[in-house]
Amino acid sequence: MSPDPATNQDLWNEDLAPTSAAQRTWRWYHFAALWVGMVMCIPAYTLSASLIEAGMSAYQAVFTVFLANAIVLLPMLLIGHAGTKYGIPYAVLARAAFGTRGARLPALMRAIVACGWYGIQTWFGGSMIYTLLGVLAGHEIGGARLAGLGINGAQLLCFLAFWAIQFYFIVHGMDAIRKLETYTAPLKIAICFVLLGWVYQKAGGFGPLLDAPSQFVEGGKKAGQFWSTFWPSLTAMVGFWATLALNIPDFTRFARTQRDQILGQSVGLPVPMGLLAALAVIVTSATVVLYGKALWDPVDLASRMTGAAVLIALIVLLVDTVSVNLAANLVGPAYDFSALAPRRISYRTGGYITAGIALAMMPWKILESTQGYIFTWLIGYSALLGPIAGVLIIDYYLIRRTELAVDHLYKDDGIYGYRGGWNPAAIVAFVAGVLPNIPGFMNAAFPESFPDVGAAFKTLYTYAWFVGIAISAVVYGIMMKGRAAPALHPARSLD
Repeated sequence: MSPDPATNQDLWNEDLAPTSAAQRTWRWYHFAALWVGMVMCIPAYTLSASLIEAGMSAYQAVFTVFLANAIVLLPMLLIGHAGTKYGIPYAVLARAAFGTRGARLPALMRAIVACGWYGIQTWFGGSMIYTLLGVLAGHEIGGARLAGLGINGAQLLCFLAFWAIQFYFIVHGMDAIRKLETYTAPLKIAICFVLLGWVYQKAGGFGPLLDAPSQFVEGGKKAGQFWSTFWPSLTAMVGFWATLALNIPDFTRFARTQRDQILGQSVGLPVPMGLLAALAVIVTSATVVLYGKALWDPVDLASRMTGAAVLIALIVLLVDTVSVNLAANLVGPAYDFSALAPRRISYRTGGYITAGIALAMMPWKILESTQGYIFTWLIGYSALLGPIAGVLIIDYYLIRRTELAVDHLYKDDGIYGYRGGWNPAAIVAFVAGVLPNIPGFMNAAFPESFPDVGAAFKTLYTYAWFVGIAISAVVYGIMMKGRAAPALHPARSLD
């Protein structure tokens, strides 16, 4: 697309422009493969561990994961509609609600979270290389930990090596990522069945964890505490994909039709995520028989295999981590950073920025404890992203009735210019959605510094994503009632 003469060059570049008909090559099976590829990842596998460690039975854990993904699918489909209809990425869609300049706030919020995830997945990939080298050497490598970092030199080098491997796909863009996801998804499914067969044969069954009762039953260690564990766990599971729920237009803008994105996502997200949780529980249950303890880390499990199996397992995990990281954690922030300064930052440059920030965040520190992972990281950022989703959904469906004037999304003096490029209603709604969760977050993240946070705020924080999306939606809807300018040139819907 060539820019309109009235287009502000600080709001437009080739990467942010609406996709052309020739670029819309994604069918439903591409989206299904994308989600299968993203779901089959180490953090998703280990989510079940956090739930069972919290006291759930195997069946409760799997149901919680499935339910959370069914819930997050709804905003995923709602926000994804705009990407397919208008061919625009998330960072441009946000301009309709937040303003042509104000949209930089939700873009930055999403981008920083994605940088953290990009770092976490890169750390997992580096850990696999580290494990593989240790297995080949016959002993653990690396030596003493480096001061200030908390990891040894070999771990750092393996982390940097995996970080460097992913640069190929940053350079070659979206089409390379689509091909990687499409070709590796069937391999991941096959590997899951191979793994099930392996543990069943080795353990002579599926082990004791499947039959272990919940700790919340009468007489259990946590009797009567199910709901106080279930709700924060559900919120954390929703938070796991809350980032993608926002920037899904970055993918759906390449869809052939609305049916392709709706069917592909509905097939590809909730059921595979639930099945992966079941796989994780079954395999880990068998490890109790094989190794005398539950091994929730697939890298640790792979390192205990013998012969060629360890090499094959770790290579598959490496490919898996690359495909997940690029699709889930690179595409979105690359567009978001580009939207901050389109004239100077392309999609590719945005990818370089994402990779650089991921390094600086030292992701291994985020993962030091399950408690920190769930209550600080997953719930914490869901408290930020839920309010943004609430604003976008109300704006697109209730205020705009799904009709946008696309040209005006690239003009400061258009109908989305509001006040100096900022929509006060969206900012107020975002802040209103975030504020109630701040005391609970501070207590979860820094308990020693904020020990006296009231019980009501702590309870509210366990519902962070739900609270944020509901409050921001109501506040934004009230403030914008009757104030939205009509779309001057609505685009034709792709059905």
